[in-house]
Amino acid sequence: MADLRIPSVQHLARNWRSNPILIARMLVRLAENPPIFNYNPLFGAVRDLLVLGVPYEQVVEGIKKIKRADVRENLLGVLPLIRDHFAGVTPDFFQAIERRYYPVGRGLMVPFEPPMIYGVGGQLYFPWFSFWRQNPLADERLSLFAAIVDDVMMQDPDLDSARFEILDFSCLGPKQPRVLRVIDAREIPRIREGRKTEMLEAFAEGYFLAVETLKGQPKASRDERDSNESGRDEDQLRLFD
Repeated sequence: MADLRIPSVQHLARNWRSNPILIARMLVRLAENPPIFNYNPLFGAVRDLLVLGVPYEQVVEGIKKIKRADVRENLLGVLPLIRDHFAGVTPDFFQAIERRYYPVGRGLMVPFEPPMIYGVGGQLYFPWFSFWRQNPLADERLSLFAAIVDDVMMQDPDLDSARFEILDFSCLGPKQPRVLRVIDAREIPRIREGRKTEMLEAFAEGYFLAVETLKGQPKASRDERDSNESGRDEDQLRLFD
């Protein structure tokens, strides 16, 4: 049986569909073809630049030590945008945030793990990093994500006064370089409470349908996994990073 990971809040929103069966199909496909890298080194780079004052060139050299060329080049494509965004920012404090869990329905608890908050001049900032190259959160899925984050922030004294921003590092089109779009979460339209409940219930139903679908399936052999990974597109790699 393939392992079905519970998606994060951001990935819940991105994989949401109006039909639970479609959600289940998406999750089964992801379980059978799991991602093989993540963007965690970039969070370390942000900390090095903002808190430790590590020179940018030294941070770049650290990323260049990553062995896989595709991963290394992907991270290096984002790093200059991070540098430019935080240039001149000297935080009064910088704090990692512990993982929380958000109830979706039917007992499903989805992890919510903000990368950091930092303060400048009495203002708290809560940046959320979206590293998808293509098809970032938009429209109703973006509104769902923002509504969930609202719920978490209102119940958390570490976050309730923070300015929530989404740093979207996607491309403007196919084969184009990444650009940074900073989205002030206050400008994102919110969905009504009843609609949010409907969307979350649909996701929970889709998730448990996926669990049932995967039961009894044999685990893929190493050769099969390697074959799947070699044919996977770059955007697929990041669905659960």
